[in-house]
Amino acid sequence: MLGKVRVLGSGTSQGIPMIACDCDTCLSTDPKDKRLRASILIELNGKNYVVDAGPDFRTQMLREHVKQLDAILFTHEHKDHVAGLDDVRAFNFFSEKPMDIYCTDNVEVALRREFHYIFDENNYPGVPKITLNRIDKHAFELDGIRIQPIEVLHYKLPVLGFRIGNFAYITDAKTVSQEEREKLKDVDILIVNALHKFPHISHFNLDEALAFIADIQPKQAYLTHISHLFGRHEHILEELPSNVSVLYDGMQLEFTC
Repeated sequence: MLGKVRVLGSGTSQGIPMIACDCDTCLSTDPKDKRLRASILIELNGKNYVVDAGPDFRTQMLREHVKQLDAILFTHEHKDHVAGLDDVRAFNFFSEKPMDIYCTDNVEVALRREFHYIFDENNYPGVPKITLNRIDKHAFELDGIRIQPIEVLHYKLPVLGFRIGNFAYITDAKTVSQEEREKLKDVDILIVNALHKFPHISHFNLDEALAFIADIQPKQAYLTHISHLFGRHEHILEELPSNVSVLYDGMQLEFTC
C-alpha cells in the first residue's frame, strides 16, 4: 500500500520568521525558509491523518486544501502541537461526526484543561466534537493500519513518534532508549527533529540528529523542527550527508505500508 506525507509545518514553536526578528533567516525571501509549526498530513488508503494540530492548524488545512480529515495523532501536549484543536469544528460540520483523537493520558489531561468547553456536560452548540482514543508506546490499529509509537524524551517529558510501514516521524526528541530505537529497525524514511547546531536541553542539535540517523541507518532522513538560528534552508543542505535532507513546508514524500 502506497502512502503520502505532506509537510504541514517544519518549524519550531515560534515558527520562521519569528516575531520581531530581523536575522538573515527570518528576512529570507526563499519560500523554504517560511516554516509553520511542526506537523504532517498522512494520506493512506483513502484516509487523511494529521500528526499534531498546533497554532497554525487552520492555515495549514487551508493551504493544503484539506477537505477530509479522519483523525489527529498527538505527539505530546505542548501548545505548539495542540493549540489548533478548536478548528476541527469545520470538519465536524461537513462530516457530521466527531473527530477521532489519538493521544496519551498526559495529552488528554492538557486537552481537558486547555479546551475544557469541549468536555463540558452542557454540550454547548458549536463546540468541537471529538472522540478520545488513548494510546501509549505500544502498537495500535487505526482503520486497519498498524501504527507503532516510538517513545522519546523531550528533556524529561515523554513524547511519541510514529512509525507506519517503512516511514517514521519523530519530533521534539532529546533522548531515545535502545528499546525504542529497535522499533525503527529497517525503516526507509525517517523524519527527525534537529533544532540548530549548538546544544539544547530538550531537542537534538544537528550533531545529535546525525548521530541518531547514523545509528538507525534509514535509506533517507529528513530534518524538521528547524529554528531560525539554524540558518537558511540552502545553507543547511550544504552541511548534510547525501542521505539526509531538510523538510520544508509543502514538501511531499511517498512511503509503503
